[in-house]
Amino acid sequence: MAAKNAPQNQTRKPSKREKRIKMVIYIMIAAMILSTLTAGLAMFV
Repeated sequence: MAAKNAPQNQTRKPSKREKRIKMVIYIMIAAMILSTLTAGLAMFV
């Protein structure tokens, strides 16, 4: 019985919470990159 359920778990769609967490992580990474770029530009001004 346990072996039958394993393939379903691999092909399931990500839940709304997982999608939201992934989007927040991407936004945080983008914000970090932008802040480092602006900090680097501020050094030249």
